[in-house]
Amino acid sequence: MDKEMAVERLAGFGLTRQEAVLYVCLLQEPKLTGYEAAKQTGISRSNAYAALANLLEKGAAYCEEEEAVKKYIPVALQEFCSNYISKMERDKEWLENNVLVKKAAQEGYITIEGSKHILNKMRNLLQQVEERVYVSSSKNNLSDVEPELKNLIEAGKKVVIITDEQVFMDMAKVYVGGCRQSQIGIIADSKYVLTGEYGPEGNNTCLYSGQQNFVELYKNALANEIRLIEYQKGKPQL
Repeated sequence: MDKEMAVERLAGFGLTRQEAVLYVCLLQEPKLTGYEAAKQTGISRSNAYAALANLLEKGAAYCEEEEAVKKYIPVALQEFCSNYISKMERDKEWLENNVLVKKAAQEGYITIEGSKHILNKMRNLLQQVEERVYVSSSKNNLSDVEPELKNLIEAGKKVVIITDEQVFMDMAKVYVGGCRQSQIGIIADSKYVLTGEYGPEGNNTCLYSGQQNFVELYKNALANEIRLIEYQKGKPQL
């Protein structure tokens, strides 16, 4: 098991690094005293006891008394994660129903930086597609949004993909063109565009806009590339 990755992922469920380290430790060796947990994780006893108390409060652990000694037991991983997600869903519903939000203008230009934030935007954009989407991406980067694309296809939405290697996705129209490296582009419903650089390395930056002149410009660029791919595919070999 990649403990560092597990600790990093648990941070997304509201645990601090020390709490996540202790929770992983408990999952592997259930029923530990605070002293034992501190010794096994290398966390100081005072910090370990404070973090264990927080795990109890956050619903990630239970505590039982054995001969006047407190022992800590982990809540099952699936149960803890499901409880956290359920709470977030309830909080989201409350916020949507009780907080008045002025709709942000979508016709401007927004810069999105960092691969995590760009991926979130790509997924959200695809989840909101109503009729059609055009995606320009390398085959490797395409895999990051494959579940969202398959959901669109299953829902009867039009999906057009321009990529650098052959991909097999039933009911999607796929065009294989030149190398894309880290370049990505999405046009959703001819209303919104996300384009720029995205990948596991480097300074990833994308531009997101609902400005119709920009949308039409990018849409025409992709249309011209598709025409070129079709022309080269039908061109006789010399």
